[in-house]
Amino acid sequence: YRFGDMVMQAKQGFTLIELMIVVAVIGILAAIAYPSYQNYKIRVNRGEVQAELIRVAQQLQSYKVVNRSYANASLSGLGITSNFPATGTAFYTLGLTLDTDNQGYVLTATPNASTMQAGNGIVCLNQDGQKYWAKGSSSCSLSSASDWDGK
Repeated sequence: YRFGDMVMQAKQGFTLIELMIVVAVIGILAAIAYPSYQNYKIRVNRGEVQAELIRVAQQLQSYKVVNRSYANASLSGLGITSNFPATGTAFYTLGLTLDTDNQGYVLTATPNASTMQAGNGIVCLNQDGQKYWAKGSSSCSLSSASDWDGK
C-alpha cells in the first residue's frame, strides 16, 4: 500500500452516548404508554363482564318463561360459574339476588380485590334492563336513569 492510496473508512457501531439516549427514549415512551394500556385493559375487562351479564340475563328470561318465575334460579343451575372469566385470572365475581316475590333479580359483577379491576366499581343489571356502573362504587343504584357509562 502506498500512503496516497489509503482510504478513510467510517467507524461502524454505536457510541455509549447514542445507546444511552435510545434507552432513555424507550423508557420515557414506556412510562407514558403502560398506564394507558392498563386503563384500556380495565375498560375491556369491564366491557366483557357487561356482555356476560347480558348473556346471563337472557338465560334468566328463558328460565322465567319455562318456570313462570325466577324461583330457585341460580347461576350454578344455569351452568354459570361465579368467577369471570371462568378460565385464567378471574377479574370479577358474579352474583344473583332474587326479589322476595321471585319476579325480579339483580345480577352483579364485583371486581376482585387482587386484580387490576380492584376499585373499578360494581357492575349491575336487573330484570328490567336497568344497568349501573360507577367507578369506585361498591353498591348498585339501579334506576331508569342509571347506565354503564358511569355518568
